[in-house]
Amino acid sequence: MTFKANLEIINEIAKITLAGELDANTAPLFKEQIERALKENIKCLVLLMQDLEYMASAGLRVLIFAKQKLGATVDIYLIKPQEMVRETIENTGFHHSVVINDEYQSP
Repeated sequence: MTFKANLEIINEIAKITLAGELDANTAPLFKEQIERALKENIKCLVLLMQDLEYMASAGLRVLIFAKQKLGATVDIYLIKPQEMVRETIENTGFHHSVVINDEYQSP
């Protein structure tokens, strides 16, 4: 499946819908969307991962980049990651730095 990363920003909340396989070839596309969101002074980053089938270490590096750039005051939500993607995140311990839920409800 072709990788897609679609960004939508509403009320200082950035939502990126991810689909396909996030690997070394597609990670730059994901990073580009993260960088666009960073320019908007967002209060929250929501990654809709229901259709993300695979995430390699390159994708995880982009997540770490996002967390570092956003800092401790901006929460990152991972919504409905598939089991394989969730295991990748949990095996690295990155799940301690984000919120993983089955759905997102804005505050």
